[in-house]
Amino acid sequence: MAGVTAATSHRRRARGAGVHAPWGIAPTALLLLGAIYCLFPVFWVFIAATKSPGELFSTSTLAFGTGFLDNVEQLFAYRDGVFWLWAGNTLLYAGGGALLSTAVSAISGYALAKYRFPGRNAIFNILIGGILVPAVVLAIPQYLLFSKFGLADTYWAVLLPQILHPYSIYLARIYASAAIPDSLLEAGRIDGAGEGRLMARVAMPLMVPGMVTIFLFQFVAIWNNFLLPFIMLGDDGKFPLTVGLYTLLMAGANQPALYNLILTGAFLSIVPLIALFLTMQRYWRTDLSSGAVK
Repeated sequence: MAGVTAATSHRRRARGAGVHAPWGIAPTALLLLGAIYCLFPVFWVFIAATKSPGELFSTSTLAFGTGFLDNVEQLFAYRDGVFWLWAGNTLLYAGGGALLSTAVSAISGYALAKYRFPGRNAIFNILIGGILVPAVVLAIPQYLLFSKFGLADTYWAVLLPQILHPYSIYLARIYASAAIPDSLLEAGRIDGAGEGRLMARVAMPLMVPGMVTIFLFQFVAIWNNFLLPFIMLGDDGKFPLTVGLYTLLMAGANQPALYNLILTGAFLSIVPLIALFLTMQRYWRTDLSSGAVK
């Protein structure tokens, strides 16, 4: 009897496993499809960048070419190396803007999370409302404002609008609320630490993972930004890669050979972003404050 009961139980478990097994792999399959969807354009750009002008329109879409090194050499030599100038401008806009935005966001988020003052909730609600405003709506007013102050067609016209980012401040506030225990700050105040020292020595080290996240989001957003520099800048010597490659694309209508340079430049512009994520992901640590309060 015991053997019959055990066999029946085993069959039920097998049937249950058979029913749930397909659903068990569904999340993995969905993630795999999402990864393919996101990575396929990058893979296609890499393949297209390897093709010579003659191979670009005559070979299969997913067939590798033989002209990658020639394309890179021609791209670097185009207009006395203007690609390097655009890359340097992009690094200035993305690196400088992301650093400044991270600093402003971290300090603002910490203040909103850990201090009580009149109007705090109103300021936070305004920030939430700012998240809902598309950047394209602000581009023209920002251009008119910078033109009035004589800052249009300057590096500042691209850098300054990137510093104050409502979503980054929101992320910093949420992270500061979770990562910085109030008791840790109170212990520091009892020991005689001032508010500035508490922020610099206690709060900011605990917020490093959140600050890295904000920096990466802002760096990628500014690196890929097209509309703001396109509107603000007229001198192609100040263009970032996005606008510079766009001018090549427009010129490519009359010079088809430029298409290879555009694709090669697009692929090379992705490489720094990949390298940045690979090198900075080790700073994504959690529970840095574990054990800080006993």
